Amino acid sequence: MALVVAQEVPTSSSMAVPHGPAGVGEARHRMRDQLRSGGVAETVVDDAVLILSELLSNACRHGRPLGDALAGDGNVRAAWRVDPSGRLTVEVTDGGGPTRPVPSTPSVTARGGRGLNIITALAKDWGVRDDIHGEVTVWVVVQEDVETAHRHDDFATRVASPRVSALPGLDFTDVFDDLD
Repeated sequence: MALVVAQEVPTSSSMAVPHGPAGVGEARHRMRDQLRSGGVAETVVDDAVLILSELLSNACRHGRPLGDALAGDGNVRAAWRVDPSGRLTVEVTDGGGPTRPVPSTPSVTARGGRGLNIITALAKDWGVRDDIHGEVTVWVVVQEDVETAHRHDDFATRVASPRVSALPGLDFTDVFDDLD
């Protein structure tokens, strides 16, 4: 007879992350370790870690550090929690910036601009919250119930890409007319 011991997921975790790429890896490792030790399904952990990476990258690229620090100095805040109903939420807070977080439509050759589209594909819900001090928090509900979580679709099927026929200026039918 096997004895199963249920581990409780830490209800919350929050950490200061340097405003820049240096702290992103540390935050990802800490989140992965805590969620795994709490028994969260590996697919949910993978999604949460990717979402945290995207949020931190966006905060460091588009937002200011918290407080009065100059760009490149100071921190942003990363937090995640599993509430009593089992909902996993990830948040990243920065000092605000000149633009609002919105999904974009990057060109096929663009080097960036896909982060919020990836988050939209992976998450149950997400949004932006402003506070009176100018801080901006992007929050993401990764999973509604971490105990019964399983991935329904492969990631590639959840990320929408434009159909070739929907791209303007691409008409392959005329190319083959001269080959007869």
